Amino acid sequence: MSVGVCRVKLRFPENLSLKGKRQILKSITARLRNKFNVSVAEVDDQELWQLATLGICCVSNNNRYTNEVLSKAVDFIISGRLDVEILDYEIEILPVS
Repeated sequence: MSVGVCRVKLRFPENLSLKGKRQILKSITARLRNKFNVSVAEVDDQELWQLATLGICCVSNNNRYTNEVLSKAVDFIISGRLDVEILDYEIEILPVS
């Protein structure tokens, strides 16, 4: 079994309020959950209205599959939202015995 964790740092250049940020994040997280069957949560920068950090987690029995799902989730964010910039992301695969 392997657990994949992805941390994605986002920037919302056009956003003007926390309400707008939460609306965008709610849309992104719901779409990621539905399309990729992953767990998603805002893990940092909750009070900053132009920045957000998402944590995405995937559990499977294959390291390569886990990495592929998380990579596709990041690509989905990049291609799906024109009002969101990805500042940084990192993927870590944790082997669990």
